[in-house]
Order: sequence, then structure tokens, then C-alpha cells
Amino acid sequence: MTTKDLLRTIRVEPGSPAGLADRETGSRLGLGEKAAGVARLAELVVKLAVLHNRLWAEGERSVLLVLQGLDASGKDGTITHILSGLRPQGCQIAAFKVPVGDELAHDYLWRVHAQCPRDGELTIFNRSHYEDVVAARVRGVVPEATWRKRFRHIREFERLLTDEGTTVVKVFLHVSPEVQRSRLQERLDNPEKAWKFRASDLDDRARWDDYLAAYDEAITETSTDWAPWHVVPADHGWVRNAAVAELLVSTLERLNPVLPTMDPHLRGLEIT
Repeated sequence: MTTKDLLRTIRVEPGSPAGLADRETGSRLGLGEKAAGVARLAELVVKLAVLHNRLWAEGERSVLLVLQGLDASGKDGTITHILSGLRPQGCQIAAFKVPVGDELAHDYLWRVHAQCPRDGELTIFNRSHYEDVVAARVRGVVPEATWRKRFRHIREFERLLTDEGTTVVKVFLHVSPEVQRSRLQERLDNPEKAWKFRASDLDDRARWDDYLAAYDEAITETSTDWAPWHVVPADHGWVRNAAVAELLVSTLERLNPVLPTMDPHLRGLEIT
């Protein structure tokens, strides 16, 4: 599968339903066997590092990667694998948990806007403002009249970011309940990972259908021309990583950041 075909497959066209129930969580997206996918990822990571360096040096635009997904869909793993070679100064990661303290005294987008990338940066949201139309909805934190209005807020918030020079890349990591069960069990059984397990993980798992329905509607309502959604099959970690890396590289290639022009007085200078 070509890059163009892969990106077309995972994209949710604005105005079309997300159709999560009909999307294969175990698809390999035409990447072939695991060895080929891992090799492709390695090439993409190198390309991403070069393009990210140019974005940072140019210092005029930014990229925001929004990662959403049910528990154990692989948000942390995706970040680890695709960002390994990036310049630390120009890369930020923000994780949004249940709002507390001062966050509760402001509108729900206040804390999110504060974490958006500065010019030249690539920022990754590990969970995001979409928790306020998914988790808040499923857990009954806010009434329907409140969370339903937020679809419009989010569309316009992301339009603002785009108009101001931030390219918003949104990814939903689509995992099956069977693979989630396996990963949660592995997490619980592994002393190095058990700390990540929470009893609330089981409560959320019991509401699987509710979460999937909430994500389906949220993605459908907020996949726009300026900030479209992409649904990435996440049962195979290597497919997930390669697909997100492909999407990021494609995004940066389209932006085509340019290195600053060298001071002409420095040309031909020999350092002694």
C-alpha cells in the first residue's frame, strides 16, 4: 500500500460518519509482515527527525498531534517509538488527567490552550480536550446539554489554532476489547507496569460500548477540513507506530519547513 492509500484509509472524511464499528482494529494497512513494518518505521523516524529539526529552525509554524484511544490502545508506546530521535527542545508532551484545583475554576479548554505548541514546536497531547466530550459524557460528569455544545466549541477552537499557524493532527488508536484485555492483564502481571493499572480501568472497560459510541459521535462531529480525524488500527503495535509516523512525516512534508538563510558573511569561513 502506498503512503497516499494508507492515509486515505485511516482518514475520516469531514461530513462522513466515523464508522468505528466497521473499521478493523487488526488491519495491517497493507504494510506486509512485521519485519517490513518495523523497517519502514525506522526510515520514517529518521525522516521525521530531519523535518522536525527544520520546523524548529524555521520557528514560524507548529504541529499538534492529538492522541486518543481507550485504555491500552498504545498512546504511550506510540510516543516512545516515533519520537525517539527528535530534538528535545522543540518537542513537548502534555497529558490531561481529571481536572483539579485552578483548572476547575476555568472553562474546560483553558488548560488545553495553555499547552498548545509555540512556533517551531511539535506538541503531543496524550489524551486531550476530547476527554470532555467522551469520558465526561460516559461517566455522567456533565449533562448532555453541556457536552453536546462542546462539539462546536472544539471545532472552532481547532480552527483558531489552524488559522494561527498550528497544524492539528488527530489520531484515534482503535483497539479491540480482546487485545485490550490481554494488554491490561500483562500490565497487571508485570511489576514494572502494574503501577499504571487502576481499578477505574475495569469500570471503563465495562462501559466499552458506551465509550465506543461516544468516540464515534465525537470523531464524526469534529472531523473537519482544517483538523480531520484519523482512525489507526492498534491491535498490532508495529502497525500503529508505522501509521502514525507515516501521518506525521506526510504532514511535515506538506508543510515543507525551510531552514533559515545562512549569514552570507559566514560563507567560506574557516574556523582555526
